[in-house]
Amino acid sequence: MTVLLWILAALAVPTLIFVVWLAGVFLKEFFSPSPDADADAAEATAAAEAAEKLGLLPVERQDTEYAAELPADWAAALAAVRAGDWQPAAELLRSLGRDWERRSAVAYLLAEPAAEDDAWLLEWEAARPEDPDAAVVRARSTVHLAWDIRGGKRAEYTTQEQFEGFHRTLRSAREEVRRAAALNPDDPTPYVAEIWVALGLGYPNAEMDKLWAEITTRAPHHYEAHFSALQYWCAKWRGSERLAFEFAERAAAEAPRGSLLTALPLIAHFEHDESEDTEADNTPAMLARVEAALADAAAADPAHPRLPELRHLLAFYLHLQNRPEAALEQFKLVDGHVNALPWRYRGNVAAYYCQVRNTVAQAVAQAVTEQV
Repeated sequence: MTVLLWILAALAVPTLIFVVWLAGVFLKEFFSPSPDADADAAEATAAAEAAEKLGLLPVERQDTEYAAELPADWAAALAAVRAGDWQPAAELLRSLGRDWERRSAVAYLLAEPAAEDDAWLLEWEAARPEDPDAAVVRARSTVHLAWDIRGGKRAEYTTQEQFEGFHRTLRSAREEVRRAAALNPDDPTPYVAEIWVALGLGYPNAEMDKLWAEITTRAPHHYEAHFSALQYWCAKWRGSERLAFEFAERAAAEAPRGSLLTALPLIAHFEHDESEDTEADNTPAMLARVEAALADAAAADPAHPRLPELRHLLAFYLHLQNRPEAALEQFKLVDGHVNALPWRYRGNVAAYYCQVRNTVAQAVAQAVTEQV
């Protein structure tokens, strides 16, 4: 028996040695970068260096909260409400008067901290019970809270409890919208907020048309209103690809240059494009849309609060259309703030932005080298 065991052990040793060798080979291959991986890493490093040489910021220095740097008084008002002081926010909204574009933007910015902690807003409402500015912030914050309750996941990953809280809060928001609208009848901002109620509660198309009439009567070329309404008309919400493009193209055609509404066809394309290559981004229609958007951006007020959002889109599509110099010009104007389409639909917003931007910077650098 002992001899038999020795024989079996002797036979097992070569097999064991082979297994150990094979495991070593596997682990080496698993943990060692492939030649392709090495090449990709070197390419990414070279692209990042090209961007750095141009003074563009690395991933860790990209602000993922905003699409652009906030005006100083906006930032101060936000800092104040987070510290519990509502008065700078009240003064800011009062000073904007009938500048509906900026009013809706500021109300939206104030809505987020109010949805998290509304103690400062409650103090404002107690001090000025009929203040339309406090009322519009309350309406927007209630809408914001509803979407926070729902969460950002797809419907199949959202619980019944989340949906119930979402719909209950949206119905409350609708009442807040009506109150804000009654306190300031000329202001389109409450109705802009209601578009997101329409998405969540599933307003029929006819009811959305009525809501849209309330907005366009007050502000026919309001950027945020159009952006929000386009989301409603997209296939993923209450419309279709056809309805989204019809809405976007009509709005862009009817708007004066400088309104930035040429962004809408680009957004409609982005929302419905499921292709794996850039062919769909280089059609005659898309080339014309990008040209129109470039002219629109050039004609816009440089301080338009939504201009950076259009520039982000332009940088992306100019890159896809193999126009790196023009893309880089747009990237330079927005670098440092990346909460905008198309980047914000990705999990790592800053990394995706820098990946595309660095590729553009490297292409420009290579073109310059070839010309020398």
